[in-house]
Amino acid sequence: MKKLKVIELFAGVGGFRLGLESTNGYEIVWSNQWEPSTKTQHASILYEARFGSKNHSNRNISEVKTSEIPDADVLVGGFPCQDYSIATTLQNSKGLIGKKGVLWWSIHRILSEKKNPPKYLFLENVDRLLKSPSHQRGRDFAIMLKSLDDLGYAVEWRVINAADYGMPQRRRRIFFLGYHKSTQIYKSLKKSNKAEWIYKLGTIASEFSVINDNKSPKTIEIKDDLVEISNNFNKNGTFSIFENSGVFINGQAYTSKTTSNYNGKFTVLSDVLQVDSVPDEFYIPLEDYPKWEYLKGAKKEIRTAKSGFQYSYSEGSMIFPESPNKASRTIITGEGGRSASRFKHVIKTSKGLRRLTPLELERLNMFPDNHTKLEGFSDTKRAFFMGNALVVGVVEKIGKSLYDKICS
Repeated sequence: MKKLKVIELFAGVGGFRLGLESTNGYEIVWSNQWEPSTKTQHASILYEARFGSKNHSNRNISEVKTSEIPDADVLVGGFPCQDYSIATTLQNSKGLIGKKGVLWWSIHRILSEKKNPPKYLFLENVDRLLKSPSHQRGRDFAIMLKSLDDLGYAVEWRVINAADYGMPQRRRRIFFLGYHKSTQIYKSLKKSNKAEWIYKLGTIASEFSVINDNKSPKTIEIKDDLVEISNNFNKNGTFSIFENSGVFINGQAYTSKTTSNYNGKFTVLSDVLQVDSVPDEFYIPLEDYPKWEYLKGAKKEIRTAKSGFQYSYSEGSMIFPESPNKASRTIITGEGGRSASRFKHVIKTSKGLRRLTPLELERLNMFPDNHTKLEGFSDTKRAFFMGNALVVGVVEKIGKSLYDKICS
């Protein structure tokens, strides 16, 4: 079986790697993980403990020379959601350079500087990317699409809620694939009926089926230069013009709102729970129940800001405790620790109410049991890892479909 070589950026604790390597069709030839806000590089340490230190970089990717990164077939990564606006125009062949520290431009730099750039891209982000920033809805995604277009890539995207396809967590993320113009997939996409690609023929649709309502996709022309897009795209627009699915090629976006179509088995919260051996520290003391009930409950009250200003505050109730018969809510980075929280998961057991364990959080992201367990790493840190991670099962399915399309 041919192995596709992969560069893994913003690797975290290896969710992309786990998903891709489980298909046996991919080999990670270089990886990078750097957390700028912490002295101890916990995620990188864990990554090396699980996959080895060979060809792994723990340096700020913006400071890594492109010449140090090996050639590969595929570049993957779940890059941070930031402000992608254009900062400067340089009067040289490199053209546009984005704001310093915005990591999308590190991907752009690698693709533009490599003599043999990766032919395929597989990227992930939070779904609000499609409607950011608030004063120019969809501008950031338009900048990405056009910057990739300028580098010779077509793009296919979909917002996927893992739970809609039988996975144990309601986690919505945008996944997008890039195809270089030298590839057969690019040529097939260019010739295709774009609606058929979005609904049936595309790499994502092949594994994540949607209801085909035969609606024609909305078309959006994005042919301005990046500075113009940055300054004026959908200026003061109330809504994003991008739907949850689409393709972009040669300056033209085709986008449709799609609905999942899945008839398989659904995994629910109770399926991932530890049956026994849960440490006492995860159980909530009876005297703390009122605190949790207040935070989880509906509120309509007057609050006072630090400045002394009073304001009306209201919010709806959360399900408390969690329903064991549904996929879980989205894991967040603050899931760990004993303190009461509106957003932490709480389940009801025969011994009383308790929080979720790190192992259960790993299962909700479809990681191997105890993947984040390492001497000296707290349960809170392990929970933080999972709050930042992606659902491995989604990567595995898209990776399988991409491999089949490349190698068939």
